[in-house]
Amino acid sequence: MRHYLLLDDNRAFAENLAEILRDSGDSATVVTEGVEALALAKTRRFDVILTDMKMPGMNGAAAVHHIRREDPGIAAVVITAYPGVNDLEAARREGLLAVLPKPVPLQTLMELLSSAKRDGLVALLEDDPSLADNLSEVLRAQGFSCATAQSVLEADRLSMVKPFAALVDLRLPGGPDGEALSRLRARFPELPIFVITAYPELAPLHEASWVFAKPFDTAALLAALEQAHLSRLSAA
Repeated sequence: MRHYLLLDDNRAFAENLAEILRDSGDSATVVTEGVEALALAKTRRFDVILTDMKMPGMNGAAAVHHIRREDPGIAAVVITAYPGVNDLEAARREGLLAVLPKPVPLQTLMELLSSAKRDGLVALLEDDPSLADNLSEVLRAQGFSCATAQSVLEADRLSMVKPFAALVDLRLPGGPDGEALSRLRARFPELPIFVITAYPELAPLHEASWVFAKPFDTAALLAALEQAHLSRLSAA
């Protein structure tokens, strides 16, 4: 059974979705205010939070931020009619599973919720925007959330999140080869790190868990990532 926390000031919508989830054998709790959602997250363990963005008081992005301080493993989905707001961009950087538009495509939402992985946040450090976007989409299609960085400076910001694994390019702007990797390893000594690089001979093997040479087999990378996730769950 999966446990969902639904945060929306439109209670009718949230209750309808909760009923669908319960009919599927899962648990769904509905709240209409961010402070109420935060209080619940301090006492109960949820797999996924689904939140509206624009609400009175605490908005959805702020709610996700504060709830993640209490429970870093929760997956987060935001629904909004305002996808470009600054607060939402900040939430994206901390690793959302998805941002969905209003009106919500119900089938897409249900598929997303059913595949969402608790403790499934991946840090992706890649300066090629196309590759980063493609990898993010592939990861999210498998239920992984994704927090991205495109430079050494941006990589330092990832110290605020708690990934279960990282995909790291060796060459990122803002430092010598491997600098972002070394900083990430210093912050997370036990973190499984998958190096993705066009220069595998330069990979610092003592800091990398796996090395995938570009162009790499995406299916093989996903399989290794899935195994790392399963290992984390088994150890928990």
